[in-house]
Amino acid sequence: MLKVEALKAGYGRIPVVSDISMEVEAGRITAVLGANGAGKTTLVKALSGLIRPMAGRVLIAGHDITGAAPSAATRAGGRLLLDGHRVFPDLSVHDNLKIAAIATGSRREFELLCDEYFEVFPILKQKRKDYARTLSGGQQQILALTQAFLCQPKVLLCDEPSIGIAQALIPTILKELRNFASRGGAVVLVEQQIQMSLKVSDTALVMDRGSIRLSGTASNLMSDERIRKIYMGN
Repeated sequence: MLKVEALKAGYGRIPVVSDISMEVEAGRITAVLGANGAGKTTLVKALSGLIRPMAGRVLIAGHDITGAAPSAATRAGGRLLLDGHRVFPDLSVHDNLKIAAIATGSRREFELLCDEYFEVFPILKQKRKDYARTLSGGQQQILALTQAFLCQPKVLLCDEPSIGIAQALIPTILKELRNFASRGGAVVLVEQQIQMSLKVSDTALVMDRGSIRLSGTASNLMSDERIRKIYMGN
């Protein structure tokens, strides 16, 4: 679903990430780990078209979207969830979800999907008529995540989906990402919750100073002492 070849990207003429190559298959989750400043957010922005790569290629579901506008990534089946609970503040919770689900088809399908996620996140059902701006930061992040699920993308790029969310809800969010993948989606998960991320992921890569330092199956990396050294230094 997602293929990245020798990607180099940054801001202005300054590269932040370089020589990034990776693949994420349908039904799989790849965790992207690394300390603050490792280049994780720059990577997902380049994959979604928010910043133009300096070199390399990005393909979503076989479509080359390298250097194209973010709308091209969306049309190809990509969806980016950035931290910072980006929702429509002056629309109700229900209308936020309705806008996100326009591409899903019939009204009946939308209502069924809404009911499904209302069961998972009861706070959205409780506040479905409230303006999104009246929600707490964590509640807005849950709303943004549910919007992403309702779009039913082929590739979901998640940059810190648990930020600002109560610790007790993080396992539920990671479980829903796993459920999304089980339906055929591909997920790139950027998270600071290292152990939880590895438990829910199939593969993982660890970034340091804009490059991939480690990669492999999540289960193998979970006990790899080199991860601690990359995060904390020798």
